[in-house]
Amino acid sequence: MIRYTLQCAAGHRFESWFPSSSSYESQRERGFVTCPECGSSAVDKAIMAPSVARTDRPRAPVPTEPAPAPVAEAPAPETPLPVMSQPEAELRSLMRKLREHVVKTSDYVGTEFADLARKMHEGEVEHRAIYGEASADEVKALHEDDIEVFPLPLLPEDRN
Repeated sequence: MIRYTLQCAAGHRFESWFPSSSSYESQRERGFVTCPECGSSAVDKAIMAPSVARTDRPRAPVPTEPAPAPVAEAPAPETPLPVMSQPEAELRSLMRKLREHVVKTSDYVGTEFADLARKMHEGEVEHRAIYGEASADEVKALHEDDIEVFPLPLLPEDRN
């Protein structure tokens, strides 16, 4: 894990942990790294002083007496950190609305989806709005035959 000190375009500094340098770059490019103070995704690494142990001089002795307890200060008011950026929240909301619309206005046909979609395309049965389940091979075959099908968006909470 790598800890970076980050800074947004407005000058707010904050820290965040990433599995690797490439993970940070990927997340930043996709707009997933946002300032917790203003929500800006215009974020870059701030200049940091690395924490490197020196080997050219002996270590300072470890104190035998415990350090004095710090003076208790009034806790700073907690500012809730956004779990996801505003654009991601809006996208999830739109995906949820699309899924709800399809479910409300279409017939669920279960595992018969691919066969029924093909029959509608070939004019064997009347066209109507349907949704259901299909394997990856069935979807691939439908696409190869120019039959338009689209997956319903799944959100992380749909899998929980």
